[in-house]
Amino acid sequence: MKIGIPKSLVYWKRPYFWENFFENLGFEVLLSPRTNKEIVEIGVKISDPETCFSCKVYFGHLKWLEGKCDLIFVPRLKRKGNLEYCPKFFGLPDLAKILVKTKILTETFDEKKERFEESLVKLGEKLGKNKEEIKEAFEKALIKEKEIKAKQEKETLEKINSNSKKIILISHPYNLYDEYVNLRIKERLERLGVVPIFIEEIPNSKSQIPNKFQIQNSNLPSFHWEFAKEIMEKIDFILAKKIDGAIEISSFACGCDAVLKEFVEKKFKEKNIPFLYLVIDEHTGEAGFQTRLEAFIDTIS
Repeated sequence: MKIGIPKSLVYWKRPYFWENFFENLGFEVLLSPRTNKEIVEIGVKISDPETCFSCKVYFGHLKWLEGKCDLIFVPRLKRKGNLEYCPKFFGLPDLAKILVKTKILTETFDEKKERFEESLVKLGEKLGKNKEEIKEAFEKALIKEKEIKAKQEKETLEKINSNSKKIILISHPYNLYDEYVNLRIKERLERLGVVPIFIEEIPNSKSQIPNKFQIQNSNLPSFHWEFAKEIMEKIDFILAKKIDGAIEISSFACGCDAVLKEFVEKKFKEKNIPFLYLVIDEHTGEAGFQTRLEAFIDTIS
């Protein structure tokens, strides 16, 4: 049996974990390719105009997988502890069943109601696997995931502690890691002579955040979104280091980002750190994008 996974949106919440998990269970996994013009155009064509750009890209990946596998995995991510994921994630499996003819494999992950491992067992049982097989597959995938994260965090800390000019890139992982979506911003910044640092790769262990007191006693609201709370905590960590500038990237029509942006910008402006807000969608032009980056880097040179 071949299981397809759209390499977009929810995939990047736990990259590499899902394909390792299914492969450990003995299934063949087919990842959709890197985002390209064709995938974006397909996603835009089948989406409602009000749909955020990130979801449009995801729908394009879904359509690419249609007919190429036996099942397409689309998890329903609801809550991580008491914190909610983006509301758009809740309905993805239902939309997927409408958009593609290939059967959708799904399970609800709501950690306020039950542990992630318990939901994972339900998912594995749908594939005919027993608890022992599922537990073993999970543990192997978890070890691999931790190894990858530890390597990323080590490399990121080395960048943070270097003497180079550093720009922190703030966004959701599905924007940061998708080079087509973000117009290769990492590569562009490196060519401009600065070191880009993904906020996603900054350690989020509370023990590594030097100004915990500031976080706990901040006058900022208590966010109920999982990504918002994590981003704000990591910003507090990075502000204790020497950072030359910050760039926030947001998908057009992202309601959550529209709220979060004001608080993110306030954090950096309080420290007099240059801040740039970029909105991306299917119409974003490379020339204008490059010009804005160059102008921003000129302000910190």
